[in-house]
Amino acid sequence: MTAGAASGMASLAWLLVALPLLGAAVLLLGGRRTDKVGPALATGLSWASFGVGVLVIVQLLGQDAAQRAHHLTLWNWVPAGSFQLDLGMLVDPLSVAFVMLITFVGSLIHVYSLGYMEHDPDKRRFFAYLNLFVAAMLLLVLADSYLLLFVGWEGVGLASYLLIGFWNHNPAYATAANKAFFVNRVGDLGLSIAIMTMFVTFGGVDYATVNEGVGGANQATLTAIGLLLLVGACGKSAQFPLQSWLGDAMAGPTPVSALIHAATMVTAGVYLVVRSHVIFDAAPDAALAVAIVGAITLLFGAVVGCAKDDIKKALAASTMSQIGYMMLAAGLGPVGYAFAIFHLLTHGFFKAGMFLGAGSVMHGMNDQVNMRRFGSLSGAMKVTWATFGLGWLAILGVPPFSGFWSKDKIIEAAFVGEGWKPWVLGGAALVGAGVTAFYMSRLFFMTFHGEKRWTDDVHPHESPKIMTVPMMVLAGGSAFLGLLLAWPFAETAPIVSWLSPVVGEHGEEHPVLAVPVLMTLTLVFVAVGIFLAWRRYWSEEVPEVAPRGSVLTRAARVDLYQDAVNEGLFMRPGVHLTRSLVFADAKGIDGAAGGLAALVGGLSSRLRRLQTGYARSYALTMLTGVVAVLGALWVIQ
Repeated sequence: MTAGAASGMASLAWLLVALPLLGAAVLLLGGRRTDKVGPALATGLSWASFGVGVLVIVQLLGQDAAQRAHHLTLWNWVPAGSFQLDLGMLVDPLSVAFVMLITFVGSLIHVYSLGYMEHDPDKRRFFAYLNLFVAAMLLLVLADSYLLLFVGWEGVGLASYLLIGFWNHNPAYATAANKAFFVNRVGDLGLSIAIMTMFVTFGGVDYATVNEGVGGANQATLTAIGLLLLVGACGKSAQFPLQSWLGDAMAGPTPVSALIHAATMVTAGVYLVVRSHVIFDAAPDAALAVAIVGAITLLFGAVVGCAKDDIKKALAASTMSQIGYMMLAAGLGPVGYAFAIFHLLTHGFFKAGMFLGAGSVMHGMNDQVNMRRFGSLSGAMKVTWATFGLGWLAILGVPPFSGFWSKDKIIEAAFVGEGWKPWVLGGAALVGAGVTAFYMSRLFFMTFHGEKRWTDDVHPHESPKIMTVPMMVLAGGSAFLGLLLAWPFAETAPIVSWLSPVVGEHGEEHPVLAVPVLMTLTLVFVAVGIFLAWRRYWSEEVPEVAPRGSVLTRAARVDLYQDAVNEGLFMRPGVHLTRSLVFADAKGIDGAAGGLAALVGGLSSRLRRLQTGYARSYALTMLTGVVAVLGALWVIQ
């Protein structure tokens, strides 16, 4: 695919980034003077960016599929001898799909935040960070080169750090922000090395140059680049083994969780892999690594989610698991690229809706997050219950809700192939669907059904309309977006046709099990998961204090010991290595330099004593020297 020059509304794509970036600048530089108008201004500029996105997608829909790629060059960015790189934007079906998700869901979260953060004295700064995040994320997906993508990538990391640690007066929250920042730096290192390798291999880092050069590169180099890109994706998308930061990131205000950890930032890794599909198509080993990482993560997150009593951390584990499904699909090649983006779009709606629902529950329960102190909230919070319930049905994959159309397609694609791959990868996806049904039903039942387990100081109530209306809109997407993008009555799903100019034609391979069999098996696994959760967390009394549980339960409560592993393998050895290097520097390098200086100083002080200033002493010294020389000559002769 070659991108033509931007025309029409596509030429205004720079406004998508400029508008929210302007909002962030005004709110941060304007200071307290913008306290009153700042939140509304930030929200309005986010909606304005969405409006530009609508104009762009309307233009693309009116064009032939082959003409839906527009390249907008802004200025010459890196003039370095023979290496010339323009700062430009690539407006194509893939980037525009992300633009619509980021701006629409992001704008709804801005509206929700107007109510959620109403009484926070620093809400102006919060909205500035929201705008900054939206601008950075839009720059990431609209970039026409890996270097510009990296700028957006780091901007997203900065904004997420600021938002996670927004209430940094709490040491635990500040620590969570630091943890997210440091873990993401590991992934960012992999991405930066990948970009450097691209420059050395292809002579450029823009998408066009890299894609054209893939055919002439050797297999080992392409595999290395693919694996380094995977490292970057794992950090940003909380995939194994760089997933430890996501649960702690729930320290941020709940709208942050909805924006960053459901709809946008954690999907950046999936975007990176799909955008780099030319590299992964030519490096099957790297693609397989992507699929394996996705399969491991989807099960890892699902198991962790089964044991969490904190409603936000349970949803965070669910996010990790669902991104795992997307990574699995992205690693399957042409048969899975479109489905990875499909599930990403539907997940953005139903997970953001559930995070906002969790915030609504916290709003009505004095900011409590322990689901063992909830129960029977469906009567007191009917709108929250209904909207959350639609998201719950969507993530379970119950027909005809959104998850049924997107996640089931990934399960079908995972069963395509030969040898062990379809059985292992497909089996992991199938089991993950059952476990997802269990832990999400557990969350739903413990929160909204069963007996009341409220503390005496809470009086549950519904949230104001400024919070519930965005939840209703997202619930509508949870119910119908999947059907619209799949549209089973068409010969080809609209989302597949839309993305095919970017990711190539969808593979028409058949799974090792018939599609009706897979669909039936998936629904059976989901039904079993719902039944087990219902029996344990609705029909029976839920203890207000968590029982000790099995070995696996205790491990899942501490995230399968991921922090202990990181501390044992990396943190403590790193601390000891640092201390050793400091000791070696102080006693070795600095000691040697200090010792040499002391030696020179000591010798100088002793030699200085010979300089008395008396002529007779110098004459005696000269006489002694002459006698010594004459004596030596006499001995030699």
